[in-house]
Amino acid sequence: MSVLVKEPEVMETVAAVADFSEESVRALSASRNEPEWMLDFRLAAWQTFQAIEWPKPTDEAWRRTRLTGFDLKDFTAYATPQAESKRNELSAVLQSELGEMESAASVIFQDGGVLYRNTNPELAAQGVIFTDLQSAVQEHPELVRQYFMTQAVKPESNKFTALHAALWDTGAFVYVPKNVAVELPLQAILHQNPGVGGYHHTLLVAEEGSRVTVVDDLIGGKDGMQSGVIELVMADNTVVRYMNLQDFDHSTWNFLTGRAVMGRDTDLRWIQVSWGSRTTKAFLDLELNGPGGHGELLGLYFPTGRQHIDHQTLQIHNAPNCFSDLLFNGALKDRAHNVYMGIIKVLPGAQKTDAFQRNGNLVLDGTARADSIPGLEIEADDVRCTHAATASQVEDEYVFYLMARGLTRPQAERMIVQGFFQEVLDRVPVESVQHKLERVIERKIGG
Repeated sequence: MSVLVKEPEVMETVAAVADFSEESVRALSASRNEPEWMLDFRLAAWQTFQAIEWPKPTDEAWRRTRLTGFDLKDFTAYATPQAESKRNELSAVLQSELGEMESAASVIFQDGGVLYRNTNPELAAQGVIFTDLQSAVQEHPELVRQYFMTQAVKPESNKFTALHAALWDTGAFVYVPKNVAVELPLQAILHQNPGVGGYHHTLLVAEEGSRVTVVDDLIGGKDGMQSGVIELVMADNTVVRYMNLQDFDHSTWNFLTGRAVMGRDTDLRWIQVSWGSRTTKAFLDLELNGPGGHGELLGLYFPTGRQHIDHQTLQIHNAPNCFSDLLFNGALKDRAHNVYMGIIKVLPGAQKTDAFQRNGNLVLDGTARADSIPGLEIEADDVRCTHAATASQVEDEYVFYLMARGLTRPQAERMIVQGFFQEVLDRVPVESVQHKLERVIERKIGG
């Protein structure tokens, strides 16, 4: 098989030709009127990006996901924001996305900036901050400097996080003060235009005793690239529900790095949904740093055509008496390829850890392929850690049974797939999001 990733020096030359350069970083920062400390941060990240080699086929994390056809020169380095719009001026697609879920507040990003926002004075009265990250840099610099890519995801995590740190554009900043509960979800929608490099960021900071639900909804992006970062910083006794719903165009390259840093007695449920993109490579981590932490990382994916979806997860137990549960269920159709690789890592002293990891695949066509590589790294002796992986096909007798009762074949297959996904869907905390996911499943199955 031919080498699928260009050598670093070749790719750096291409990057310069494509206007991915230090000058572009400076121009982006200047166009946003950013303070000097943010420019310095971006420039340091750019140097990190240049120093890190591009992924190679021999790298364990990239052995099953090659970058064939990926070239920075194919994308505009960053987009130029347009003026904000009123709700009735939005496209029918974006109005539909807004209307699908009742939210406490919402923001829509497009072209590297804010297209629409629906604020809530009651949240502000409680001390809750829900705004775009560019505004947060200007209005809440002390919080951004403290948490932005300093604790959860750092620029040097990988090649794409360094690129993100240098060129980040859109992003939601969520800050929930001590003992404040936000009852309805906070919604961020990203609509990416064609041919653009995008770098969406989610930074959620939950102070002690707070509760919040945040939904990221990512769409569009024809022939584009998205290099995103998710940072969830949870102080003691917090409850966070976070959903990342990715339904990019099937021509989009999607790279994602996310990490939740969890304190004592925290409760996190993270739903990761991967419907779209040409290729997705996602690194998703839970880091339990205080006793009594409870983390759930749940995933749904349904690649079709020639889509390639790759999730790599890490459940890091640094403290005793913590629980983590991972469940990723996916269906595959046509010539799609899914990769799941996950590790439960228990550090010395993290006794009484209870951790589980399961990946299930439903293969709808003989030409589809699922690779599942779960693993354990245990350095404590009083733990309960298990993992499981399955890959199965739809049994003909199940389809025949349903068709004998009046269903068409697509209807029968859709019912079987929905039943397979139901274990995850039942744990989605927002009913309207459940219904939305069910509709996407129907579309994917072709029914």
